[in-house]
Amino acid sequence: MKERLRKIWKWTKRIFLILFIAQFVYIVLLKWINPPITITQLVSWVTGHGLKRDYVDASEMSPNARLAVIASEDQLFADHNGFDWKSIQKAMDYNEKKPGRMRGGSTISQQVAKNVFLWQGRSFIRKGLEAYFTFMIELIWGKRAHSGNVPECN
Repeated sequence: MKERLRKIWKWTKRIFLILFIAQFVYIVLLKWINPPITITQLVSWVTGHGLKRDYVDASEMSPNARLAVIASEDQLFADHNGFDWKSIQKAMDYNEKKPGRMRGGSTISQQVAKNVFLWQGRSFIRKGLEAYFTFMIELIWGKRAHSGNVPECN
């Protein structure tokens, strides 16, 4: 029995190591290439809503339009490390006061992490993974990769 548990533990460690290395390599690759498909797109396709992707090169957009989108979604994008703790706290306070209506406090970095690597929906597991991927993309990609090279965000 002990030997069997040791084998299971050994294989479990190998699987986690392989998964960790694979996701790390994938994150590094996505620094330079658009994701071929995201989990959000895959779920949309599998559920019969089709696969729609409209990547627009940053050079085809006005810098003012890029900056306006960033400003409307995440005013402190250039100043935080992926998490806007004040907005998260405000959202938590709001959601506690009005449980029927939910307000989010996610940054652009958190939204990118969710949309590229994770599924839609609300759960503590997804939020934990979102925090991990947010940290990783901020560390590996930096702001330039998901800001469309807006100079004010680099």
